[in-house]
Amino acid sequence: MIEKVPVEISFSGIYFPPIFFVIVFGVIGAYVITSVLNRTRLSKYFWHPPLAFLAISVIISTVIALVFL
Repeated sequence: MIEKVPVEISFSGIYFPPIFFVIVFGVIGAYVITSVLNRTRLSKYFWHPPLAFLAISVIISTVIALVFL
């Protein structure tokens, strides 16, 4: 079975690769999760909160890419 390769997405004549939107949604999702963690004061258990934000955004981006791409 031949898998379809994702193509560029055009917005107003500007072409974006699909991975761009995956990364953007991953960062937005990580921002939402870290905001909830900050409000519930659970972020105090992280050694380095910016590193935790980066790790969460990578995990969310990977899950989105695996599901939708």
